Amino acid sequence: MANKLEEARKIINEVDSKMAELFVKRMRAVESVCEHKMEYGLPILDKAREDAVIEKNSALVEDEILKGYYIDYLKNLMSLSREYQYRMQNGLKVAYSGVEGAFAHIAAGRIFPQGNRVSYSDFKAAYDSVVNGESDVAVLPIENSYAGEVGQTIDLIFTGNLYINGIYELEIHQNLLGLPDANIEDIKKVTSHPQALSQCHDYIQMRGFEAEESTNTALAAKLVAESNDKSIAAIASVETAEIYGLKVIEANINKSGENTTRFAVLSKVKANTPTMTSTVLMFTVKHEAGSLANAIGIIAKYGYNMTALRSRPMKKDSWQYYFYVEIDDTTDTKIGKIMLEELNNVCDQLKVAGTFQPHTEI
Repeated sequence: MANKLEEARKIINEVDSKMAELFVKRMRAVESVCEHKMEYGLPILDKAREDAVIEKNSALVEDEILKGYYIDYLKNLMSLSREYQYRMQNGLKVAYSGVEGAFAHIAAGRIFPQGNRVSYSDFKAAYDSVVNGESDVAVLPIENSYAGEVGQTIDLIFTGNLYINGIYELEIHQNLLGLPDANIEDIKKVTSHPQALSQCHDYIQMRGFEAEESTNTALAAKLVAESNDKSIAAIASVETAEIYGLKVIEANINKSGENTTRFAVLSKVKANTPTMTSTVLMFTVKHEAGSLANAIGIIAKYGYNMTALRSRPMKKDSWQYYFYVEIDDTTDTKIGKIMLEELNNVCDQLKVAGTFQPHTEI
């Protein structure tokens, strides 16, 4: 019995020694992965990739009981890999527009949990900070399910040289925030960004509150925190309440439960990863009858499904427009390159603005 135990321990020691060596080798590869993600402005967590790895590798274990434990082992190993990447990512500078507690600040923190978030006064300043090297990536809103597209960001992407390396969906929940000792009966006036006030119009009317506009939701919360007035409340996020020491008096007061903002991550270099299965195209068409229909027809001809099509006015040319299109699949294929060549024949300008994984919530 003793010999059997010793033999088992010997095997475990040998395996552990090899695993330690392989662990270090794996983490060195993780370093390269992290460097790639930082260069291309990609988030650390890629759930689709992790799920695929777990499914593939767990199939190597035939014993069904041991397979369950092996899946847990893989998940723990991936968690350690993410922690190591987060540690490496500490120096990543992430630009956003607004102040601490604004939804862009929240989105940037969820996409890059260990990144250094840097506030800029407007979308262009955040965008330009990446262009001139002050920041590594910018996180900017491109669309809201309630208010529509964010034209300023779309225009910057069309005229500039940065690439979209991901689009992420942040569900917006508006809350009534007051001083720590305030109650609903104390509130007489609410302040927030006009869009937030509009989203919560029915609630404000029902409560009989006076509404006052603010530059953004975070500044509204800051105003309430500094006012020392229990009769004033802000409409903003839970995260904003925590930042400014406010209390959530009533939660989820926006009339539409489906209020989502899509944020794009913008970087100097174009990412190319298997999980990014959708593409953003931007183009202008020749000023001829049927040009837009021809362009759309070419996209459809090669089997690409358009999930979004929007037009934007050209700033320098009156009554001229460019088009923003999102399509399923990438163009880095033989078919994709042929499609782009043919599309280029009917377009004055054409750019592949970037790729993303659709419907990625943060």
